[in-house]
Amino acid sequence: MTPETIHSSFLRLRVLAALLITLSGIGQVAALWFRDLTGAALVDALIGVVYIIIGIGLQGQSRFTLFLGIAAPAAAAALVLNTTPDGALSALQIGRLLADLAVIVCSTLVLANTGD
Repeated sequence: MTPETIHSSFLRLRVLAALLITLSGIGQVAALWFRDLTGAALVDALIGVVYIIIGIGLQGQSRFTLFLGIAAPAAAAALVLNTTPDGALSALQIGRLLADLAVIVCSTLVLANTGD
């Protein structure tokens, strides 16, 4: 593989991570219209706004947003897993966790192959 194709494939991973985290953030903010307005709903919406900002940042070339693309979804996934009773995950929560995992994997791969 040439360096250009390697760069192109990691750029695609970065764009995929940006797309996934942005869509997840939009979904979390949009969920305010379908849920009761509780503290948990507002925390989810705040996480959604953070996700949208990270998604915008992932469109650039900063390594800092790659770190955020790893840390924020990992923290949000830990929050979901710790606050949900065992066996009570809904299909939407499972989808959100899978999207978080995909963003973490994509961001980690791109960060690991970023040259200094």
